[in-house]
Amino acid sequence: MAVNKVVLAYSGGLDTSIILKWLEQTYHCEVVTFTADIGQGEELEPARLKAQKMGVKEIYIEDLKEEFVGDFVFPMLRANTIYEGEYLLGTSIARPLIAKRLVEIAKLTGADAISHGATGKGNDQVRFELGAYALMPDVKIIAPWRLWDLTSREKLMQYAQTHGIAIDFKKGNKSPYSMDANLLHISYEGGVLEDPWLEPEADMWRWSVAVEEAPDMPTIIELTYEKGDAVAIDGKRLSPAQVLAHLNQVAGANAIGRADIVENRYVGMKSRGAYETPGGTVLLKAHRAIESLTLDREVAHLKDDLMPRYASLIYNGYWWSPERKMLQAMIDASQVTVNGLVRLKLYKGNVIVTGRKSTTDSLFDASIATFEDDAGAYNQKDAEGFIKLNALRMRIAAKHKHR
Repeated sequence: MAVNKVVLAYSGGLDTSIILKWLEQTYHCEVVTFTADIGQGEELEPARLKAQKMGVKEIYIEDLKEEFVGDFVFPMLRANTIYEGEYLLGTSIARPLIAKRLVEIAKLTGADAISHGATGKGNDQVRFELGAYALMPDVKIIAPWRLWDLTSREKLMQYAQTHGIAIDFKKGNKSPYSMDANLLHISYEGGVLEDPWLEPEADMWRWSVAVEEAPDMPTIIELTYEKGDAVAIDGKRLSPAQVLAHLNQVAGANAIGRADIVENRYVGMKSRGAYETPGGTVLLKAHRAIESLTLDREVAHLKDDLMPRYASLIYNGYWWSPERKMLQAMIDASQVTVNGLVRLKLYKGNVIVTGRKSTTDSLFDASIATFEDDAGAYNQKDAEGFIKLNALRMRIAAKHKHR
């Protein structure tokens, strides 16, 4: 494969620094680095300094937090998306944005290839590459973990030392887990988590306190929704990224958002991972609460029917596919009336809805729902024919069986 210039998704860590040097050596090409700030909470300037030290001339470090939450996380939450009943897709939803910027920078710089540090065992290679091909069909993709012979930690260290790549041996700072963080979540894999029977170590968690350490007094918050998106907290309007950042803080302080999951990867294996998604957990609960008041029954049920398919599309890397876009158009159309307030109590790992209201779009009619005298708003006698019609097929079947 002839490659003149490649755009590398670069974290500044050891693995992607080795990839940078390996690309230059293997393909005799120029490398452009791209580092995205999507709220991982790390200082990104060291990545710039490392890239400069390694001779990189074109370095892109971009703050994508608002685009990440506004254009990816919020649209996903409008569908109440959750994978296999537990996973809020924190890693999955970040990959299409990174793939988008990789190919945009490739076009901008005249590069003919992109590269990433995802391994050949995981989902991320699929997500990055499906996204890239969907947006730049003829792009060349270099996945070093599927190509090189640096298959052990020892070989990686030896390569780094041979080529003068700095290795950080700081004691006490290095986590034994493989971690991925952004504004929606932080994930943990590896270490003791590779045995599904072992409990995660207490000091592993970064964003949330243990339930046993949570405050004895609850935190009460109100979320304002407009067209299915949370736009204010306690009456104060905030940007999408600010909403999520604030909720991460208050929910994490109340022990909300931890998950310990064995999931089915797209590549075929089962994988055990632990996740912290404090703000996302609150938003999922609150969104369902405001939808319960403002969505037509059949629309709500249809959304619930389609949600697992939508979740799988995101998990498997098909964000840019025509079918995901089609589902998104339907989901977004359903959100026009999803406006109002949700009041929540955050307490010892629980997100408790204590109130919801919509002055413009509520379908809840107290005069019909009441157990008191409804003044003729609902004729209870109508229920008899409704029940008999719905029972007709079962009555026919029962009579046939008894014959």
